[in-house]
Amino acid sequence: MKSYRTIEKVFRGPEIHMVGDGFRVSQYLPAGTNDMKRLSPFLLLDYHAPHYYEPASTVRGVGAHPHRGFETVTIAYEGKVQHHDNKGNRGIIGPGDVQWMTAASGIMHKEYHETEFSKKGGILHMIQLWVNLPKDKKGTEPKYQALLKEEMGKFELENNQGEISIIAGEVNGVKGPASTFTKMNIYNVDLKNNGKVLLNESSSFNTGILVLKGQVKVNEDKVCKEGDFVLFDNVEGSILAESMSEETLFIVLSGEPIDEPIISYGPFVMNTEEEIYKAYEDLKNGKFGTEIF
Repeated sequence: MKSYRTIEKVFRGPEIHMVGDGFRVSQYLPAGTNDMKRLSPFLLLDYHAPHYYEPASTVRGVGAHPHRGFETVTIAYEGKVQHHDNKGNRGIIGPGDVQWMTAASGIMHKEYHETEFSKKGGILHMIQLWVNLPKDKKGTEPKYQALLKEEMGKFELENNQGEISIIAGEVNGVKGPASTFTKMNIYNVDLKNNGKVLLNESSSFNTGILVLKGQVKVNEDKVCKEGDFVLFDNVEGSILAESMSEETLFIVLSGEPIDEPIISYGPFVMNTEEEIYKAYEDLKNGKFGTEIF
């Protein structure tokens, strides 16, 4: 008898809201769990479902803002997004690319539609994750990883059933390019019609999947559609995913939880209220650097 990892719940994101004037998102995490620790080390997930933006003469996005204590991971599926920070990092990510920014001790950055994409208009489809850092890493120097589509780890499924693209961690012996501070697996699974895959994640890892395209049957009986987030119980067992549409795409988030207090306020995620106050004091005193860059 097959032993599957049981499903705790399936949920969809709350009402869509705008982040700045360029990102139309639904905040799946922590809204769907009401607990920032439930899917630790993943703290927040903003999902930008496919949306067409008309051509614009001005660039849409989010202006300069600070972060401290965690990492932002932006994953692009359609459209192009540009990033710029006050440490001299900048870059553009397009379909299949990932922008992994470690805010850590503190950084000012902004993100916006890439210039040509703004001028021409088009569909934007993306995810932004906030990934927590352990207490002893929150004060490290900020850094930036530009992870391009061609750098992702690739695992081809048997009989041309699809492909797994690994961003971080390891799947079936294939590693992703991202450097992480704690153990985690982040990967996209692209299944063709009737394709299937058996996933094996440690029961000690908090694990969930977000369906990005099509429909997927999970563990032989639960059919999930585009926009559904599937949260799994922390028990032993495999996850069977079967495509129920011409093409099915979903992302797997699985990571070792960071068992430390989480105090989140605005753009900061720390371990104590005092550290939050200190972050705002440092921002006020210019220790994050200038907003003009």
